[in-house]
Amino acid sequence: MSSTFAQVKSPLHRLAANAGLFQVKLAAVVLANLLLWASAKVQVPFWPVPMTMQTYVVLTASALLGWRLGALTVAAYLAEGAVGLPVFAGTPANGLGLAYLAGPTGGYLVGYLVAAVLVGLILEKPRRHSLLGTTAALVLGEAAILGLGGCWLAAHFGWAKALAFGFGPFLAGDGLKVVLAIGTSIYARRLWDDPASPVNSRSSSCMPGSWNI
Repeated sequence: MSSTFAQVKSPLHRLAANAGLFQVKLAAVVLANLLLWASAKVQVPFWPVPMTMQTYVVLTASALLGWRLGALTVAAYLAEGAVGLPVFAGTPANGLGLAYLAGPTGGYLVGYLVAAVLVGLILEKPRRHSLLGTTAALVLGEAAILGLGGCWLAAHFGWAKALAFGFGPFLAGDGLKVVLAIGTSIYARRLWDDPASPVNSRSSSCMPGSWNI
């Protein structure tokens, strides 16, 4: 294994180093952006309130893409919503554009961007890709989302209502999403590191020359 290959910090960066293509990074950001959009529109029945999968997508994408591409994914998502595209949960019924961003849930959306940077930076170093390191990074990312979201809610409605409606009902669902994101991130990294995996095989011919350093 070459030193160049060993120095790559994330599966996406490693794939891009193999392929040598800007299109690989662009495709990853576009896919993550579409998943984030879709995750806002799908509600999963859960107790005590239904949940969307946005947190899961944000945390997983940031862990796998790195902080730059993770932040770019979320920033593009926020920009799409700011110009009036119905990408956020509850849109267009609950408003569109900057008015929605300034509304009660705007803090959570900003929290996605902060979490993307935080998680990506923590996991930038390969030695932190362990179960403990990944768990710590994603829990901190989740804390950033809930913290900023709760503070923004408190600015609108006061702390009593923010704690009652912005934290409590979502703790169980968000905890489950963090666990899923941890599992997905670790599995994806191990899959990439497995020599028998098609995406890491030096003999694979599905993309000629793309997988070799």
